[in-house]
Amino acid sequence: MLYFSELEGKRIYTEDRIEVGALEDIIFVASANPVVSKLVIRTLKKTKLILPFSYVLHIGITIVIKKAYLIGELTENELFIKKNLLDKQIIDIGGNKIVRVNDVSIQEKVTTNLYELYITGVDVGLLGVLRRLGIESLVLRFLRIFNYNLTSDFLPWGDIQPLELSRGKVKLKITDNKLQNIRPEDLADYLEQTNEKNVRKFLNILDKNFSSEVVENLNINYQRDLIQYWEPKKSASVIESIQPDEAVDILLAISKKKRDEILSLVNEKTKKELMHLIGLSRTSIGRFITSEYLTVSPIDTTRKVIDQIKKETREFSFIAAIYVVNTDKQLVGVFNLHDLLLNEWDTPVYKFMVQNLIEIRITTPIEIAIRKILRYRLPALPVVDKDKHILGILTFDHITEYMTKRLDN
Repeated sequence: MLYFSELEGKRIYTEDRIEVGALEDIIFVASANPVVSKLVIRTLKKTKLILPFSYVLHIGITIVIKKAYLIGELTENELFIKKNLLDKQIIDIGGNKIVRVNDVSIQEKVTTNLYELYITGVDVGLLGVLRRLGIESLVLRFLRIFNYNLTSDFLPWGDIQPLELSRGKVKLKITDNKLQNIRPEDLADYLEQTNEKNVRKFLNILDKNFSSEVVENLNINYQRDLIQYWEPKKSASVIESIQPDEAVDILLAISKKKRDEILSLVNEKTKKELMHLIGLSRTSIGRFITSEYLTVSPIDTTRKVIDQIKKETREFSFIAAIYVVNTDKQLVGVFNLHDLLLNEWDTPVYKFMVQNLIEIRITTPIEIAIRKILRYRLPALPVVDKDKHILGILTFDHITEYMTKRLDN
């Protein structure tokens, strides 16, 4: 058995010993029988070329190819190992969990007239990491001194479910209900790493109740897009299944026409409660939010963030959370001061930030914002626009002030 980590970087020569370059990636056909179809070569001139695997003669210390080779192109249903699979999260259907791909196993098939490679599975354990670092043998020899045997955590190709691999395409081959055993919040967190089209496809294979639980745990932007896309009848079914305050938050994020269509199809009891919550508040959250919040980049280190806190928050009256934004200034994570202090100086933020955020929008009724803060025991809630840009934060102190005034009146 071969591993991608062992093949990456191998020098590639023609059969007459002319060096072409080095192996950068491997392309395979995304199917039940994932055969390797092409190699990606970084040439000596630092350019890339795609070589059909039919020109490969042998893989050993080096990779030998035919001297009269032609360049190929990426075709439908082809994926890259390094670009699309390695270091990505996958769903282990058999184990009902979400795991990370640390290495990819490859099997050779040699016949008289044919030489082929197949993807046989993935390594999701520590050995995969050690192999890629080039220290697998060293660590194993060291562990044997203490009579400790470290084994591979290997998943065969048939037991994994890659979600977003190639240009928004999802290949689902699930015929049972094993995914129902994954925690809905974990599945929602995973789905948010793909696009809305893939989320819709994936949710279609889940039963109604479990699908609703997953939707409830999705980011509001995904919830809104799903509800906007689905037929009103299906949207109404989901709306009836989730918490009323979450449902209202979704309904207020979509157009009034779509909202009215959905509300006309939910049962009378639910409709009455939702209408009450929608009409409950005439108070704009904008009156209560503050701009006293700090944002950092996912690649900022603990040391850099602490320095930034010292420089930029001297005048802040409150700081319980630090928000993480990407290069487009979109909110992608959050962490608190305790999380920050527990990590080493050189640890990047993305390694410990929480990605599955609870957030609200400027249209969210303040009563629903209060429910969220209390339910999730949050010191503050970020207020975002439709593109996930932070407009401000609503703190627990702000809602206390609002509630006190309401009681006084």
